[in-house]
Amino acid sequence: MDVAAERAAVDLLTARLLPLVVDGKAAAAQAYMKTTQPFLGVPLPEVRRVARELARDAGAASAADRLALATGLWSNATHREHWYAAQEVCAAAPCRGRLEFLPLYERMVTEGAWWDIVDGCSRRYGELLRAHPETIAPMMRQWSRDANPWKRRQSMICQLHLGAGTDTALLDEALLANLGDPGFFIRKAMGWALRQYGKTDPGWVRAWVAGHRADMSPLSVREALRHLGEAT
Repeated sequence: MDVAAERAAVDLLTARLLPLVVDGKAAAAQAYMKTTQPFLGVPLPEVRRVARELARDAGAASAADRLALATGLWSNATHREHWYAAQEVCAAAPCRGRLEFLPLYERMVTEGAWWDIVDGCSRRYGELLRAHPETIAPMMRQWSRDANPWKRRQSMICQLHLGAGTDTALLDEALLANLGDPGFFIRKAMGWALRQYGKTDPGWVRAWVAGHRADMSPLSVREALRHLGEAT
């Protein structure tokens, strides 16, 4: 997709979203998210629906077509909803677990650099980890110690949706690498990752918290044990 086609795709997306704008939502969303990037003010479910329709109408059936469309939407975004739409285009079945999407996902983490975008990538990284553990597991281990806090957050939450398929050695390493970090979004992610895996293996999570509680923040402990009760 050339530059003109990319720009046309963003313009078409915007034209389809504008009739769905909710009065006052743009300012409220920007204030809540604390972003400099503006919002159009369209509810997220509607953004996702329109993004799916846009991909369908553009004939983006293959992974390659969807990657081109998503990259164009991401690169030419003027509003937050364009980024959300790019992420939704990547959520289709033909795109899942495809390594060629990795550079775009890394851009989403490093350029998005905020919790809504980073968290929106977690399922995609989980799919990649499941399909290509030999590539993604070492990357997540490296990210868990990266200077970029959003990469570190992703290293902890990339397995949120894997359940029994969770690589607990990788999860343990990512959590330990960030144990002393004072950042809110790191501490929150630590608790979230533990709480989610607790749905699959509560004993593992209770034992992890019991073993590391002295070094965990109260926020991380509270989030980790929210549905499990206190560790013994």
